[in-house]
Amino acid sequence: MTGFAFAELTSPQVGELLTAARRPVLLLPVGSVEPHGPHGPLRTDELISTGVCERAARRLAGDPELRVLVLPALAYGVTRYSAAFPGAVSISEDTLCGLVTDVCQSLVDGGFRHIVVVNNHLEPEHVAAIRRAVAAAGVGYLDILRRANAERLTEEFRSASCHGGRYETSLVLADRPDLVDTGVMARLPEVHVDMAAEIRAGRTDFVAMGMDRAYCGAPAEATPDEGQSTFDKLTEMLVEVIREVAGRR
Repeated sequence: MTGFAFAELTSPQVGELLTAARRPVLLLPVGSVEPHGPHGPLRTDELISTGVCERAARRLAGDPELRVLVLPALAYGVTRYSAAFPGAVSISEDTLCGLVTDVCQSLVDGGFRHIVVVNNHLEPEHVAAIRRAVAAAGVGYLDILRRANAERLTEEFRSASCHGGRYETSLVLADRPDLVDTGVMARLPEVHVDMAAEIRAGRTDFVAMGMDRAYCGAPAEATPDEGQSTFDKLTEMLVEVIREVAGRR
């Protein structure tokens, strides 16, 4: 990510951003450490968030008005639904909200007023904490659960049966295929679980929802091409948010 990573700059180089002609916009990827089936990496959500941020920074590299940089990712989130499986690491809603708020507020206090949080871990309590944080800090947020955004994504995503399935696995295959156990992936049957409906019914863990291998959807149908197409759509959404945030005074 040479050229786009905020934390790879020196302190004087960061200082120069504040007086440069191009307005700096900082992107904060957020994810989780959480099981994504027997085939996908624990860092799936963070990997997707970081991948979208990097692609947006590259897409805007030649923009004459904006300088887009990617902050170090926040890899931990509220992940209680997967607690029955090895590898789940959860923090509290207050910890997550406080961490995102503090990071953003510190940057704002340092002169960086244009920040966008990018999150791809969609456990409801996690999302609520992120929304509280961006509101408290007054920064931007790529909210892929907004209807207008969700409608631009894949059929599996819109079905709400997409944890470690075709949607997420395709994204990982497009970015880090070495992290997917494709031999296992190819043998996995489709598991249809409407997670949104299950959550509304009061079920708050994967096993109770019928996800006894920590996935739902159709991972065996995942392809790098679909993942790249989805990354393109997510990147378009993020660029739109970046331009909106950069236009604020």
